[in-house]
Formats: sequence, C-alpha cells, structure tokens
Amino acid sequence: MPRSASPPPLKRARLTSISSPTNGHMRDSQPLPPLSLSILGVEPLDEFIKEIADFVHHMIVNRPDVAGTVEVEAKIGVLKDKASGQRIGLPVLVESSTCGSAAFFFFIGTNDEQYWHQTASTAASNRTCPSCVALTALPNQHKHYNSLLNNLMTTAHPASSSQLKYSHLHLVDSFFIEGHQDKVRVTRDEQTGNVTACVRKVRLGDLNVYSPKRPADWRVSVSLEVPVQHPLGTPTHTRRKDRMSYAHEEFNIDLTKVTSSTSSPTAPVQTLYELELEIARPEILLATAATRGDVNLPEHERSAFDELIRAFVNNARILVRNSSDGWQ
Repeated sequence: MPRSASPPPLKRARLTSISSPTNGHMRDSQPLPPLSLSILGVEPLDEFIKEIADFVHHMIVNRPDVAGTVEVEAKIGVLKDKASGQRIGLPVLVESSTCGSAAFFFFIGTNDEQYWHQTASTAASNRTCPSCVALTALPNQHKHYNSLLNNLMTTAHPASSSQLKYSHLHLVDSFFIEGHQDKVRVTRDEQTGNVTACVRKVRLGDLNVYSPKRPADWRVSVSLEVPVQHPLGTPTHTRRKDRMSYAHEEFNIDLTKVTSSTSSPTAPVQTLYELELEIARPEILLATAATRGDVNLPEHERSAFDELIRAFVNNARILVRNSSDGWQ
C-alpha cells in the first residue's frame, strides 16, 4: 500500500523515562532515546487494511458496465454457523478476514424465510465468502451506540479534525419484483412522501471480518445501485426505517430501527436494529480508486484511496471495539 503524503516520523519519541538506584538513592531520570519504526526506518504495510483496500478496489474496477452509484459499507453484527446458529469459532487470536467455507452460508440477518432462501441461493454464485452473518442488534445495543455517538457530539476530542453532524430520518422502503427476481427498491421520505431513490441494488461482493476478542464481528459490502423507473404493481414487502445518522468527514454512521412487513395480512411484523458505516461520497471513492498506485501522480494522489480505506477500517474497528455483550 502506498505511503501517506504525510508519513509518520522516522523515529517516535518515548515520553517515559527510567530511573536507576545509585548507592541506595534514585538517580535523576533521563529521557529514553526515540525508537525507529523498524530496522529500515519505515513502518511495514498493514496487511489487514491492504486486504480490505484490495478487495474494495477489485470490486470497483470490475463492476458491471452500467450507470449506477457504488456503495461501500461496513455492518456490525455476528458471524454465525449455519448448523448450530451459534457464533463461529476460528483458530485465530485477533481480527481476521474470512474465506469461504461449506459449513457457513451468508445470512443477511432477517427472519423472513423467503428472503433467507433467496440469499442462500445467490451466495454460491457470488464472489463473496459464503459465511453466515447475523446483522441484527438488540434494542440495548442500539441504545448503547446511540449514547456513545451522542457523547462524541458533546465532548471535545482534540485528535479529531471535525465534529460529528447529526440528522434524524424517517424513510420507507418498498420492494418490487421485476423480471426474473430483479428486486427494485423505492425509498420515500415518510414525512413528505417524496421519492428519494428508485434503484435496483446489485451486490458486488462481501468480505467478512471475525473479531474473536470482541462481542461483535463486521462485514464489508460493495454494491452498485442502478437507477430504474418506478415499478408498477404492489410491493412484496416494506421496511420503515427510523434512522439516526452521524456524519464525520467522509463517512456516515447510521443507527436504524427497521420495521418490516409483507403484503400478507397474516404475516408478523418484524423489528430489526442495524448499525452501518458507509463511505459518504461515492464520487470521491471512484476518483481515488482510479488514481490508486499511479506512479505518474504525486504520492498523496496515488495514496488517497488507501488512506480513505484506512480511515474506513479504523472507524469500523472503533465501532466493534466499543460493542457490548448481547448480540444475537
């Protein structure tokens, strides 16, 4: 991964000092000499972040040649085993991206049986790791993150270059089936009734991250939202979204209470809680992806994509590391 335009110092100062006894008395402390980053004076590449950057970049440059908006998001949830329904256990000590396994399948985190089978049937043909990911949080998790993010808005953090911005949205997604299982989503502002989006969402790929030391795992998804005409007929199901959105620089953190219902009057209403991190400006994502690693450009331009993904991964890690117990 290219280095940043503002690379870390070749040596890092140590703020601590040591004292040693001399004739039974403590000698005055002397500052410790700074440490080099390595024997080469540079910081080795972070392979985990590079893996995610390579994955997202591959999905972008190999996406279908159709007009649409690229969406990159991370969802916080739990990787679960298909057979037992329990969280998976892998022989690793720290967070790790997972590869496919016949023992797992990809589960989006809803109890809708029809959607469960549609998701399972498409996993085999996708380039994703067919792992089981339950992305359903509980109300107490929702409240926990809401409190954490609200505190960040009211607390000064010198290390952060900007404050969070808050918005509260009420949206309604209506889903229609067109053609051979093509699903179209129509999104309206619940208060005004205005249509804010009418798209067919194409899932390009998923990368799951198992975090054995944390109560939750996470998943990176890359999708393409293709604008379409408003479909005719009756929606198969709807999702009402009560969303608290926190914007910070190039990212949005969304806490959403989702109430799902189908066209069947006897089907139960389902309530889910979702936590998502999304890259806010797709145009910045695509522009930086196009110049990634171009040796003819200044370093800050050819490194911009990797720096964007680095910050994206860091934010996902912070959300996971601040998770509490009680995930489903």
